Order: sequence, then C-alpha cells, then structure tokens
Amino acid sequence: MFDNLQDKLQRVFKNLRGEGKLTEKNIQDALREIRMALLEADVNFRVVKQLIEGIRQKALGREVLTALSPTEQVIKILRDELITLLGAEERRLKYSNDPPSVFMIVGLQGSGKTTTTGKLAKWLSKNGHRPLLVSVDVYRPAAREQLRVVAGQIKQPVYKGGDDDKPLELAAAARVEAAQSGCDVVLVDTAGRLHIDDALMVELEQLRDKLKPTEVLFVADAMTGQDAVKSAARFHERLELSGVILTKMDGDARGGAALSIRHVTGCPLKFIGTGEKSDAFEPFHPDRVVSRILGMGDMLSLIEKVEESIEQKDALEMQRKMLQNEFTLEDFRDQLRQFKKLGPLESILGMLPQMGPLKQLKNADIDPKEINRLEAILCSMTPKERRNHEIINGSRRRRIAKGSGTSVQAVNQLLRQYRQARKMMRSLTGSTGGSKKRRRRLGGRRQMNLEALLR
Repeated sequence: MFDNLQDKLQRVFKNLRGEGKLTEKNIQDALREIRMALLEADVNFRVVKQLIEGIRQKALGREVLTALSPTEQVIKILRDELITLLGAEERRLKYSNDPPSVFMIVGLQGSGKTTTTGKLAKWLSKNGHRPLLVSVDVYRPAAREQLRVVAGQIKQPVYKGGDDDKPLELAAAARVEAAQSGCDVVLVDTAGRLHIDDALMVELEQLRDKLKPTEVLFVADAMTGQDAVKSAARFHERLELSGVILTKMDGDARGGAALSIRHVTGCPLKFIGTGEKSDAFEPFHPDRVVSRILGMGDMLSLIEKVEESIEQKDALEMQRKMLQNEFTLEDFRDQLRQFKKLGPLESILGMLPQMGPLKQLKNADIDPKEINRLEAILCSMTPKERRNHEIINGSRRRRIAKGSGTSVQAVNQLLRQYRQARKMMRSLTGSTGGSKKRRRRLGGRRQMNLEALLR
C-alpha cells in the first residue's frame, strides 16, 4: 500500500537534495509535485488543498530550522502535516462499563464486513477479550452461514438464533447470550446496503437505538477509493459512526482513501485489513503509516509482529546457539518456519526503511517460493543430517534433491550458504576472552542502533 505515493514523494525529495537552502522558488516546485502526487494517489482534492497550504505556511514561515537541509525540512513539515491530517494519534476501541459491549459492523455490500467481523473477533481474543459473533443479515442467502464458517475458522463463538428471527430479535438475543456465557463483546454483522436505500438505513437506526452500541464501525473497501470516503460520510450522517475499518489495503497501491477519510467524514480510521488471512488485520497508527509513506519504514510494527509470532525463549535460545557456534540445519529450518509466520514477504519488506542499503530490497527480485523450497530441502534431510551437515555426501545430496523435488545444485547452494553463515558467526563471536569483549561491544552497538531506530 502507498507504493505509488511513496515513489513520487521520493522523487520530490531527491530534487531538493541539490538545493543549499529553502527558497520560495524551490518550495513552489516541490509543492507542485507533492500536489500532483497526492491527487494521483486519489486523495480528496479538498484534503490536498488544505495539506499543501499548511506545508507552504510552515516552509516559508518561522518554523524552518536552519540546522536541517531543505530535504529534511520538507520531510519534517510534510510528516507533521500528514500526521495531523490522519488524527495525530491512534484511536482505540471503546468498551462499555456494563459488559457486554456491542459493536455494530456496517457498510456497503461486498466491502468485506463478514470477513472483517471475523478478523476483529480474532484481534479482540488475542487482546484479552471474549467476543460473541452474530449475523443479522436475513436478506442475503447463506449470509449467516458464512459468518458461522468464519467463526469456526478462528475458533470463536457465534450466536445462531432461529431461522425466522428478525434482525432486532437476533441482536437482542445475542446480547443476552453473551452476558450469560461470559462474553464481553458482541460483534453484530449487519446486512450490506446502499446509503440511498432508506428502508434498510432505517433498520440500522433501529438497531442502533435498541442496542446502544459503544462502537458503530463502517467497513470500507480501499480499492474503491473516494467512493468509499463518500459512502462513509453518508453513513455517518445517519448513524454517527465511531470509526472506520479500511479493507483490502494490500491491494491499493495509492492509499487515497486512507488519507482522506478522517478529514472528509470526521471519523477516525481505527483498523486496516492487509490481506485475506484472519490475522492480516492491524490497528491504524497515523505516525507509523506516515513514516512508511515517506520511506522511513515502520520498525515498531515489524518489532510487534516479530514479538507476536516468535516466542521470546525461542529467540534467546537461538541467540545462544549462534554465539556458541551451535547453529545447525535443524535450527535453520525452525527459523524459516518462524519467518513464515510473519506473513507475506512483501508486507515485511514494506516495513523496512526505503533508504540507504535497504532501498535495494524494495525492488529486489525475491521469490517468496524460495523459502518453501529451502524448507523442502531441509525436511528431506534426516535429523542426523540436519544436526551434522558434514556427513552429507554425494549420494545423500542426490537423495535429498529427489525427495525435495529440487536439484543437487540447489542442495549444494543451501549447504554453501549455511557454511558461510557459520563462518561469519565464528568471526563475530569466537571462543576466546577477547572475542567475548567483541560480543559485548557488538551487543552494545545493536542496542544503540535499536534505540536510535525507536527514537
């Protein structure tokens, strides 16, 4: 997401690098390019106008810092303005003081409400809540069955109700069921509808009045761009939305809806869907998103994803083996499996800063299937071979290649890379007292680098 906008803004910054200081002339040129980049990213034109004016006033006013280069000044000002535009800080979900809390999920047909309801339920369960799902879509064939399937996949309870129950009856009964079963959140998956369908909008108003929900969340399809923003605004007029969830952000390289929706509707963007899987769902952090747009990466989200996917004790044990030169092919296979838990490779690369040496990774031709091939080769080895790679001779290599559906050359390449990695580890760690000092210095540098990234 935001790939197109990110690329265009990087060109703007590159053009400014040759300037000695900010002048009205080069500011006007930069603002013209930024305006075009935002409009091409499908950002609402009123939002673009306000953003450009804010940048102009700060860039030509007293807030310019003489210690910064023109590029750094523009990046700083643009970052501050974009964060203000997106809401400055993360807006968290609200919960009722008298559980269960009720969250109404509303939106257009085909926007992904049912899938999003499941993703939200899984996110809530991972964060200490017990959600109960209920579908009140009595119009679309098999809509309620779809939610039951989604709930089964994420192992969360769903209220079934009777076949002839009305939406209001289903929602009210689900709330009673949640209170009796100890669930503290009820997720009400409503029927998709157009904002011009007055009868269905009245039904939503009745549901809101009856349930008194703590959250009314509008699910918008990011692929529809400004149409999603307009629909959210119309729903907000009728229902007083408390927040927006943007789905299919992984398929929208422009990102205009994300940058426009809060300013146009007045509703905060609370979550984004970044893929088809149930865990491809994350809270919307304005500052982190802006850092990604400006090519600075999103190291905090990457660190959180790693912490969620990899057990700390496993990471410490792996570190110990590396420092003591005990890293085997068995450990290598385990690392590959942990890496796969982080999600699609493109998503991980998108969180890295697109500058310096890491810039090359963005356009690198990295085949995600290569990880599966490496794992297949490792799994075709016996446990004894993975623990001691020295015994893997020619006949064993041919057997491993045949068993993994690869070639002997691929097996040789994996073993060669593994030996090189072990050699590098030995040079960094060693086994003497002097090397221990080097390890401490290395650890200190890593800590300093991490702290610098977090700052």
